Amino acid sequence: MKNKGLWIAVAAVAVVLVWGVSKYNALVGSNEKVENAWSQVENQYQRRADLIPNLVNTVKGYAAHEQSTLEEVVAARAKATQLTVDASSLTPEKLAEYQKVQGEVGSALGRLMAISEAYPDLKANQNFMELQAQLEGTENRIAVARRDFNESVRAYNLRTKRFPANIIASMFGFEPKAYFEAVSGAESAPTVEF
Repeated sequence: MKNKGLWIAVAAVAVVLVWGVSKYNALVGSNEKVENAWSQVENQYQRRADLIPNLVNTVKGYAAHEQSTLEEVVAARAKATQLTVDASSLTPEKLAEYQKVQGEVGSALGRLMAISEAYPDLKANQNFMELQAQLEGTENRIAVARRDFNESVRAYNLRTKRFPANIIASMFGFEPKAYFEAVSGAESAPTVEF
């Protein structure tokens, strides 16, 4: 009889251990998905940053007296490329700061694109048209990467909050991750004036 009780206790401990390892591994997998999704977001923002110098140089030839707008774009790009956020520590504050800097780049690019309306020769320039198309494609890729990131964060956060996995999550320090959120004023269309 003693051996039977011992075997039952060993079996119960083994079941709990297997369950705990399974939940831990699922949390690690979810965390890796979030970090991978974040790297895709950064890749797309880097793609946009890489396009900016070519776009600015193309516009310079046609709109030399728009120097202040060109300088704003270059400065916003420089600021954005200096700020990095580690995927393992995505706090709401760090993500908000990253979004703010990237929003400044988007705003400066919007003003740069508006300049093209005043210069018909620039609008007809093949290089400008190709760069503009690449930039539009990149903005779409950024939107997709951000959506995928938010979906992976949602799955991860749910996994860290649901019982009983939340026990393992709290034991091993799996903290909720922050979402990308719309920047302030994103609900209103921008005003373009010439």
